[in-house]
Amino acid sequence: MIPRSLAIDVGSSSVRTGLVDARGAVTHVRQRTLDVTRARPGEVELDAEQIARFVLELARETLSAGGSADAIGITNQRATTMVFDAATGQPVGPVLSWQDLRTVLDCLTLQATGLRLAPNQSATKAVHLIRESGVPPERVRVATLDTWITWRLTGGRSYVTDFSNAALTGLVGPPHYLWDPAVLEQLRLRPEQLATIVSSVDRHGTADELGGLPITALLGDQPASLLGQCIVDRGAKITFGTGAMLNLVDGIAAPTTMLRYPSGCFPVVVRSQGGQLTWGVEGIVLSAGAALDGLRDGLGLFDHVSEVEALANSVESSEGVWFVPASVGLGTPYWDFGARSAFLGLTQGTTRAHLVRAALEGIAHRGADLVDAAQVETGRAIAEVRVDGGMSANAAFLQSLADALGRPVEVGTEREATTRGIGLLALVGAGALDLAEIGQLWHPHLRVEPRIDAARRSEQRATWHWAVEQVRRTIPELSEIDF
Repeated sequence: MIPRSLAIDVGSSSVRTGLVDARGAVTHVRQRTLDVTRARPGEVELDAEQIARFVLELARETLSAGGSADAIGITNQRATTMVFDAATGQPVGPVLSWQDLRTVLDCLTLQATGLRLAPNQSATKAVHLIRESGVPPERVRVATLDTWITWRLTGGRSYVTDFSNAALTGLVGPPHYLWDPAVLEQLRLRPEQLATIVSSVDRHGTADELGGLPITALLGDQPASLLGQCIVDRGAKITFGTGAMLNLVDGIAAPTTMLRYPSGCFPVVVRSQGGQLTWGVEGIVLSAGAALDGLRDGLGLFDHVSEVEALANSVESSEGVWFVPASVGLGTPYWDFGARSAFLGLTQGTTRAHLVRAALEGIAHRGADLVDAAQVETGRAIAEVRVDGGMSANAAFLQSLADALGRPVEVGTEREATTRGIGLLALVGAGALDLAEIGQLWHPHLRVEPRIDAARRSEQRATWHWAVEQVRRTIPELSEIDF
């Protein structure tokens, strides 16, 4: 029988489980949407007990429908943070999503002391939750979602987080990339309040309520997506969902700082095994699919996202219309939180089809920005880009992306590559697969070649950069903020 793992994928707004076999097939998928609370602007909360309950229920449904598995892998939205009481094992307060911005002022205050942290990291979220908890400090335990799910599945015996999650908390530093004593002291966090940092591939305990299956892999969602697209030692992928994330791995050396690079990219751990860390870089687009949601919900340009491809293809071009997606600012490489979205070049002949086509092209150019930044940062040429996420189902977008990149775009058979990646890594941890074999599993469902020549692309990229400059510093006071 072909070895299989149970993949547990906890995202920003849903929980997903499935069985992943050693050939990379994903079957018996179950998914449920989480309740996301937005009580005030900038606040994004989830419920820790609901997350744990959904994980257990969906995992049981997957196993009941599909049969046995050999191991469990857990992947999660990184930097989403909670605290629980070690004495009771119960969560204290809400889960703060990585998108939650309530600690912006805390981050700005800390900058004055020389400590640079961002509100989308775990560090200031943890301090805020502890402060609000009312639990004695010696009983408080901080958890990212990999830690919380592992704790619950093992009955409280495993209190761990892997390097890919820990690296994004703002609490680790060189040379060992473990919890940084100086940062902990400044934030008044105790070492015992934080999980033990472990390798992504290891034996992390057994899930008693899931038949005693071993948990053999923990990994953040974007690194898992990288593996799900069979990129092991060299290559780049972009996940186009609400936002967009590029990850590049190519023999990159360990960083000397965890701060953002001048290119606008970040250092990330893409996996770890036997205490050895594999490093990569990451670039971020803050608004991708979310931009289309805004055109649907706010402007009413279409009723369903499924209409976008046909609308864009109903015109030969955007007729000189440009769209810059920046509803919450611009990420890599610009990092301007005061930028805001705009359509440019509208005429009396502009139709909603032109606007929709311009929106897809604008998101595609943001993807090209990510690739340009990653190449500048690493000095590595990116020959082709693999993509996943919801927007990878849109053929018009994929063609716009290939044209903006000037290189081929490939899409795999599994568009939710995060689930596939963590399942494959769990099989590595179980000894049923090795990393080299994962690299051989790539069989693209679709390959899209650029249709425009280098001169036309250069002209379009120059106009794109002009368009971006028009939306910079729309809200100057926000543009002054830098994390």
